[in-house]
Parts: sequence; C-alpha cells; structure tokens
Amino acid sequence: MITKKCLINEIQYLIDEYIESLSSPFDSFLEEHILASTFYKIQEGFIIVGYFAIHNNDLLTQFYISRAYQMSSQRMFSQVLDSYSVNSLFVPTCDELFISLAVDKDFTINKQAYFFQDNLAGIVESNLSNDESFRAANLEDLIQIQQTCGDFLDQYERRIANGELFTYYRDSVMLGIGIVEKSNMIKGLASIGMFTNEAYRKQGIGRFIIIQLRKWCKEQGVMPVSGCWYYNEASKRTLESAGMVTKTRLLNIQVN
Repeated sequence: MITKKCLINEIQYLIDEYIESLSSPFDSFLEEHILASTFYKIQEGFIIVGYFAIHNNDLLTQFYISRAYQMSSQRMFSQVLDSYSVNSLFVPTCDELFISLAVDKDFTINKQAYFFQDNLAGIVESNLSNDESFRAANLEDLIQIQQTCGDFLDQYERRIANGELFTYYRDSVMLGIGIVEKSNMIKGLASIGMFTNEAYRKQGIGRFIIIQLRKWCKEQGVMPVSGCWYYNEASKRTLESAGMVTKTRLLNIQVN
C-alpha cells in the first residue's frame, strides 16, 4: 500500500462515492473539520483504491476504501494508523465502514454529538406577533448580533454577507439569531442552528427560530440538518420540539 498527499479535487470522485455510501448526512461541524484536513490517496500499485484525511496532524476525519477493494480495508486502516501520528478519530455512525474498522480496534469510544434531520412530517406554523420580525440579517444588525451572541460564532460580518444569518426581534430587542450553512460536500443540504438571547431563554424562541429555518430551507429546495453536543439536553429538546429527529451520532474515538 502506498499513501500520497493530495488535493481534495484529485479525489473528488472518491468523496462522491463516500457520500453516496452514507446512511444519513452529517452537519457543518464535522464538514468543517473534514475540509480543514490534509488529504491522502491510498494506492495499490498504480491504482487509487481510497483516501483518508487527517486534521491538525492527529485527528483522522475520513477513511474510505472503494467497495471493490474493501477486502483489504482492515489491513490498510491498520497501516494508516501505524504510519501517521493519529491520536483520535471523528467517526459518524452513518459511515458503516469507518465505524466498523474503529470498533475492530477496541478503541475508547466517546460520544461527541447528535446529528439531526428533518422529520418530514410537515412544518407546524408558528406565527409572529405584530411587534416581532424574523428576517435575513444585514450589516445594520452586526453590532447587536455581536453583543447578543458574543463568541458563539466567528466572522459575523462575512456570515451576514453570505446570507447565513437571520435575526428574530421583538420591537428593538434581539431575541435570537438563526444560522444556515449550505454544505460544500453534500449537494442540496444545509446545516441550521440558533442562538437565543440569554435573557429570553426557556420561552420557545429557539424552537421558533428552527421552525422558521426549516421553512426557509423548504422554500429554497434544500434539506436541513443540525447538530448539538451530545450532552446538551436543552438543545436536543429544542431541536426535537421544532421537528428535527436524530438517528446518527458523531463519535470521538481515542486511539489506545
């Protein structure tokens, strides 16, 4: 087996194969780690049979072998782990090959996050009152977004310019923001999320924002997904109450 560093566009056809093999999609948190990784192609002689990706020199974010060569996947996986300084793995449970190879190793498994999908059961209308507004953010909102959300996100100005942020106001009070990040890896997919003003939590604001973002995604013809830290029960309840369901987990697996 030979491994060679490569650009992501050199193995795009393999990434497309990988995405097609998934049982469910993943959100922008994992995607950002994948796209910030260094990619390597795996060769048997002159034939490219798969690829892997390592984030920050120690986190394995991708490992994929084409179906015709998967009889050698255990050997190749072991060789990658032996040859690179991998300390941990980000493995979504929708990736059957990757999770199976990790389980073979009896590594320490930690639960990192939930990944959610739209329940496809229709969107319950949640109407605005006369003194409320929900709309795409503009630069006039920037200072108030920064004051309300602090370091919850980065690059607020860029996100506003890209149409990723939405604001929810009651009169001049910002109740919260919505976030939409279109996937760069999975066509027709967008990650949605929200942040609620701390002074107005436990009032259904987060639920309202997610419902509005689901509605926006439907109008745009994209499928919404979302995620939250595995131990954030409040976020999990909010997403579920707004029509999102989870059957997929992100695992943070430690190499022993």
